[in-house]
Amino acid sequence: MKRGVHMANVTNALLQHYVKLTEFLGQALGPDYEVALHDLTDKNRSIIAIANNHVSGREIGAPLTNVALSILRDKSYETSDYRLHYYGVSINGKDLRSNTMFIKQNGRLIGMLCINFDDSRYRAVSNQIMGLCHPDIFVEDVVIPTIPEPGADPAPVRPAPEKFRNSTEAVATDAINRELEHLGVTAERLTSDERLKIIAALESNGIFLLKGAVKDVAAGLHCSQASVYRYLSQLKGADTETKE
Repeated sequence: MKRGVHMANVTNALLQHYVKLTEFLGQALGPDYEVALHDLTDKNRSIIAIANNHVSGREIGAPLTNVALSILRDKSYETSDYRLHYYGVSINGKDLRSNTMFIKQNGRLIGMLCINFDDSRYRAVSNQIMGLCHPDIFVEDVVIPTIPEPGADPAPVRPAPEKFRNSTEAVATDAINRELEHLGVTAERLTSDERLKIIAALESNGIFLLKGAVKDVAAGLHCSQASVYRYLSQLKGADTETKE
């Protein structure tokens, strides 16, 4: 048997054909693609053939996955012949793009042919290319942000990106939407305190330096321009008291 392909004895004639297909696909697609054939006769030891098993770290006799079990439970295979492009994770923690074809015999599901793609080598090359395009700090902070390890301190909040717009209304709308998202509220259900917080943030970010910003902010926060001026006066008064 060619390197990278493992198989067990198979009694079902239809699945025997898929064993050879498993070998072929593993060789044709290359080492970043694992191809696994499951026989549903024994769900605890379902893998009967596997090519490039270094991708997931599994062996012949490995059981069905949680996704495969859920497919059996919800019977989605009855209305579909395959499931494409879903997220998988290997034994060693690598992210995989997974695909499963349902093998049916006389309308009964008897097996699954799965292809799992490991893009880590391509990511490594991509990271190197991005490093040629940008300073290291930009790649680390923006292009390829690091995901904190479990239990580690959360990553610092990134500053708002520079957005390029053709109108002051669009600039104000972007700023308002960012603050609404930060508070987890909608403009229609704002309380007075929440509206004051948003206007304070907009003021600190310089939005009111734009001519007509009060009108745009009032429209975005579903209040009158007089209300916006009133909130700004409150902020100015509070700032004066703090300085005193």
